[in-house]
Amino acid sequence: MTMTRDTEPAMSWPAVEASLTATGQMFELASAEVRGEQLRVWKNAPASLRDLIELSRLHGEKTFVVYEDERTTFEEHFRQVATLSHRLIDDYGVAKGDRVAIAMRNLPEWSVAFWAAAAAGAVVVPLNAWWTAPELVYGLADSGSKVAFVDGERLDRLAAELPTLDLEVVVARAEGVVPSGVARYEQVIGDPASDVALPPVTLEPEDDATIFYTSGTTGAPKGALGTHRNICGNLISLAYTRFAAGLRSGTPAETPAPDAPQQSSLLSVPFFHATGCHSVLVANAALGGKLVLMRKWNPERALELIEREHVSMFGGVPTMVWQVLQSPDFGKRDISSVTSVGYGGAPAPPELVRRIEELLPGRVPSNGYGLTETSSVTTMNAGIDYLQRPDSVGRPVPVVDVQVVDDDGRALPVGEVGELWIRGPNIVKGYWNKPEATAATITDGWLHSGDLARIDEEGFVYIVDRAKDMLIRGGENVYCAEVEAALFEHPAVYDAAVIGIPHHELGEEVGAVVRLKDGATTSDDELRRHVADRLAAFKVPVRVWFVTEELPRNPAGKVLKRELRDRFVN
Repeated sequence: MTMTRDTEPAMSWPAVEASLTATGQMFELASAEVRGEQLRVWKNAPASLRDLIELSRLHGEKTFVVYEDERTTFEEHFRQVATLSHRLIDDYGVAKGDRVAIAMRNLPEWSVAFWAAAAAGAVVVPLNAWWTAPELVYGLADSGSKVAFVDGERLDRLAAELPTLDLEVVVARAEGVVPSGVARYEQVIGDPASDVALPPVTLEPEDDATIFYTSGTTGAPKGALGTHRNICGNLISLAYTRFAAGLRSGTPAETPAPDAPQQSSLLSVPFFHATGCHSVLVANAALGGKLVLMRKWNPERALELIEREHVSMFGGVPTMVWQVLQSPDFGKRDISSVTSVGYGGAPAPPELVRRIEELLPGRVPSNGYGLTETSSVTTMNAGIDYLQRPDSVGRPVPVVDVQVVDDDGRALPVGEVGELWIRGPNIVKGYWNKPEATAATITDGWLHSGDLARIDEEGFVYIVDRAKDMLIRGGENVYCAEVEAALFEHPAVYDAAVIGIPHHELGEEVGAVVRLKDGATTSDDELRRHVADRLAAFKVPVRVWFVTEELPRNPAGKVLKRELRDRFVN
């Protein structure tokens, strides 16, 4: 079936959900008490990460992780995980509930440390590898981690702070002499035995599993405390969206045959982000996919790896997809293996969908929405629905409820803009050791997302903007994502971010920071005319700043607008 914007869906959404969630089906629903709330849950979700890594061994000699010229099979990976899990318990005294931190770039050792700690019953604490030494110390101290796995770069960054840290440190890929008391990863793990098994640890769905720190664009980062149900349920939510998109598009998805070509994902986002961990690492471990790691994001290197490793899926945040499509190497590489392009973490301008249709015909993109606090997937938009609603992030998965509320927490009618609230078994327990922050963010099981949204009559969610990024000009709301989408439609614009400019009468005016494509030229007057042709006058930027460097972003791919305001406005 060839899908176009005018193609009618093959099945209605009620029919799709009824078919996939029926009794006896893979996506059957059940009811469970979760922290005093009766919630819909995935009946067939794995109970814990320990169960998932045990299942991964069934993929045997298939390649699991590719890093530069290194390859690790599922069997080799499992033996390393099981061995390190025993070391944590036997040599480091890690008990169920203890925290084990990971602070390193995307390396094979990151995955081993993550699964080993989880299988030992520890709470895994992935820390932002971009953090400075004080920020890393904050994360280690705030989480109360007992053991930390770091790479050589993070060890150098922390070297002066090590004497003040009350924890054991294991370093991977460190050059030269390491500080006293720091163990080398390769010596800790040794030579895994072929018959090694996971240690006997009993884990339940509601046991603590992870602490992921929020991006910290305002204030100190907060540790979102996730459970095994949170992260394992995300696996089923991801699979559901794939099957649902197939039914809607008239091309039902099928479980791959044992001899089918291995699916391969290019990991362009960090493991320490919920997308990279929950939706990429965990999903590929469970489903037998190959993970291709990049030492550092680079669109030309990405294209090289797509060709070399026959990557079937790539994505990240929309900016990364833009960079691949705009790369001078795009037409020089064989990327015929790519079957899907997925992204999330930031609003995607409709122009991106048109570019993918043009340059990657037949590869319908998908866009999802989720937060650290929602354990990744909340909604997903894929297949024919994305072609017809490229500005939506899709419908919530069946175990999740969403509503749009006003400033007093009252539900708003269909189509009205308000804050998006989310409820379901994907919501984290709260913030680690921060009961006041938890109470302010989660009300009766409903997570306050902080995002402005609207929901249409078919349940599709549209993220209008971050609440804190909304501008109010003379009493009129200006949603930054709308202005940015208009700027992206200009042929010379490579990247753009809208920020507020203080005004003594209007409160704020609209400003834009723009990076042009290589070799392209335009003027601020031309860009203002371009936006004025598409949007109301009060939404047109009064000032445009042109930059030649990348816009500053956090690891989740979101533009750090505070930095832009500090540079250009304050």
